[in-house]
Amino acid sequence: MEAQKNPLTSTETRIREIVRRLEACYGVPEWQPRMSPLDELISCILSQHTSDANSFRAFGQLKERFCSWEAVEQAPTKELADTIRSGGLADSKAARIQAVLRTIREKVGAYDLDFLRQMPDDEARRWLMALPGVGPKTAAIVLCFALGRPVIPVDTHVFRVAWRLGLIEKRVGESKAHDLLQALVPPELIYRFHVALIEHGRRVCKALRPRCEVCPLTDLCVYYQENSVSMSNRGEKRKDAAS
Repeated sequence: MEAQKNPLTSTETRIREIVRRLEACYGVPEWQPRMSPLDELISCILSQHTSDANSFRAFGQLKERFCSWEAVEQAPTKELADTIRSGGLADSKAARIQAVLRTIREKVGAYDLDFLRQMPDDEARRWLMALPGVGPKTAAIVLCFALGRPVIPVDTHVFRVAWRLGLIEKRVGESKAHDLLQALVPPELIYRFHVALIEHGRRVCKALRPRCEVCPLTDLCVYYQENSVSMSNRGEKRKDAAS
């Protein structure tokens, strides 16, 4: 009798099933632009190595203090740093923000990234990554959240959940994971996949103590299967030692 094939062995099928199950738990997100591409870029720089609450506060303080991006670029760097101090690493972020604004002004002749709407995804991504200190995650956030492009941002939650599920290997690191997941996730699911994995990483698949007992993905999760076998083996050894 011929063995039946597991319908979830295809990576694309597994990804679709992962998104389906997580959205059954957390809801289906609807994409809406959060802010302009340039605002998104500066907000993303402020969000690095700090909490969302701190970065949102710093961005609000920046917009309240300065009337234009020109005023931000031309301000004394210390004044800008003092304004965004609540976002952490203020001195380095202030210098980077001014360098980015200066580069955009020199290349475009204005403080505006709306021209990216006319570029293909790869070209727009390369353009953003040519800016000072802008890496794949920041570029992807601008393209995905401000422009609705099927470009996947990989933060710590997306990376952790993806390698635990066995979609990528942990050793590749977050930077290379962008290209690997970009190639695996169907374009129409990229935004939903990103949001679902972030939500799951925050609520269930936590870094230190993942809540596997309430996870709807255990049968698809390499991490769970490897660790459940390991825990079972340790339990059997303890039983043998006690007998």
